[in-house]
Amino acid sequence: MITLYSFPSSRSLRVAWTLEELGLEYACQHVDLAAGQGRAAEHLARHPDGKVPAIQEDDLTLFESGAICRYLAERHGEPGHLLPAAAAERALVDQWLFFVVGELEQPLWTQGKHKFALPRDKRVPAVLPTAAWEFQRALSVLQSRLAERDWLVGSHFTLADLMVAHTLSWAVMFKHRLPDDLEAYRQRCQARPALARAVERERQAAESSRA
Repeated sequence: MITLYSFPSSRSLRVAWTLEELGLEYACQHVDLAAGQGRAAEHLARHPDGKVPAIQEDDLTLFESGAICRYLAERHGEPGHLLPAAAAERALVDQWLFFVVGELEQPLWTQGKHKFALPRDKRVPAVLPTAAWEFQRALSVLQSRLAERDWLVGSHFTLADLMVAHTLSWAVMFKHRLPDDLEAYRQRCQARPALARAVERERQAAESSRA
């Protein structure tokens, strides 16, 4: 049995979404980061930085959302589902996964950290214009890739689209207005039933932990 350690509206949703796309059975355990549960010794043994997501499956403990999602798709997915069957196309998926973490999410989360996430005395407002500029550059790269295609790799939704769409949804939460074509792409991804199930699963886990 796979156990996902999660917190709603965080990167753990990427993992829950992947699990639902794959149709896997899993336990979803809420980690109340706001109450300090991430710093408990038990959780630090799973994630040394006290964050989510983390998963446990048999003897494997894994953190970092990109690594977890890639592992799940490789280990449990049918060839050609979230990961293409051809090696070259799998490499393209990996390319976009690295792009998400290094180019798209990084300047977006820099803005979030220096607006609300970091302690006030650690925030540096002067970095915000540069981070916003970097994020717009990354959006331009996505626009050029999606100009004449519906999905990032091949002819159907893959793990690359899942990771990008989740990050674009963060951008919308952070009050960024996406270009119309990227917003339409985001909504295509968001309309997938597996995402709705993942959101509900994390919500139920959070509610159960408070019962």
